Amino acid sequence: MVNRDFWKGKRVFITGHTGFKGSWLSLWLQSLGAEVTGYSLAPPTDPSLFVLADLAKRICSIEGDIRDFQSLLGSMHQCHPEVVIHMAAQAIVRKSYKDPLETYSTNIMGTVNLLEAIRRTGGVKVAVNVTSDKCYENKEWLWGYRETDPMGGFDPYASSKGCAELITAAYRRSFFNPSEIEKHGGIASVRAGNVIGGGDWAEDRLIPDIMTSFLNGKPVLIRFPKAIRPWQHVLDPLSGYLLLVENLYKQRPEFADSWNFGPSDDDAKPVSWIVEHIVALWGNSARFEIDRNDNPHEATYLKLDCTKAKNLLGWKPRLDIHQALDWTVSWYKQYKDNPSFVYDFTLHQIHRYEKIGRI
Repeated sequence: MVNRDFWKGKRVFITGHTGFKGSWLSLWLQSLGAEVTGYSLAPPTDPSLFVLADLAKRICSIEGDIRDFQSLLGSMHQCHPEVVIHMAAQAIVRKSYKDPLETYSTNIMGTVNLLEAIRRTGGVKVAVNVTSDKCYENKEWLWGYRETDPMGGFDPYASSKGCAELITAAYRRSFFNPSEIEKHGGIASVRAGNVIGGGDWAEDRLIPDIMTSFLNGKPVLIRFPKAIRPWQHVLDPLSGYLLLVENLYKQRPEFADSWNFGPSDDDAKPVSWIVEHIVALWGNSARFEIDRNDNPHEATYLKLDCTKAKNLLGWKPRLDIHQALDWTVSWYKQYKDNPSFVYDFTLHQIHRYEKIGRI
């Protein structure tokens, strides 16, 4: 489990800290005593966890574009981080169809800018690039993808994440070779499943679509009810990222690599199953309807093989799909009843999760 003593006082630089996962990570690291600097555009949604938790006053928050190399480099020089976690991205599949140029420039050149800034800043001991399970060439297999499987991607978003993985591997071999990790630190990449949790309001994403509809007393439209995804609570992959950083910080070259942090196989469920369970948890006459319109292609089946993380890092998901949905719905109910309590309730879930890890 995450080591509180390790993180106390660590200088951590997070890109994309105003997004859903970035806000959860920033809150967790702040609660661990880390000195957190975030670099990102303004919050991508309204409402947002970043604003509701008043994160701008709790960490050093810099508004900047990952595509602006000089701004990024200057911010990293200012922070002089020991740990860098790269989460800034255009993360919506449907948006990548509408604006592939923004998707590629952010996810590909943004990654290049980040890695180059690390190279020129110096002093970074660990860097982790957060990509996606969609980076793999999806063959609709029934078994999970392993870290050694080929990169690919049907749509602009998926292919941009595959490219980001290839870029990370190239920089690792060329400038941060694990055989000399004591000289320049180590670089890793991480891939998670469909992450859920409170505070996500991203457009065209299942859980935010459901919660937005239910909060407004409307039925939610479901596009691909038969699609199967590896669902997991946001704290599960984040715990894996933090555990990886702790091990890589010890200058162990075997950890400078790519890693999957997905849920248990039993938690890969169809969209229809997820919606029906959330409807039951929410109550209040919540309901859904099937969207009969034509929609862009999305993969039908996708799973991750996390054997490597389990065996080498000792990591495993702590929340099953039932707990993940319960925690998520509880968070949105708390927001509905008392938005001013969001910060405290989010920390409550983080601390509750930490206790599970110690059992």
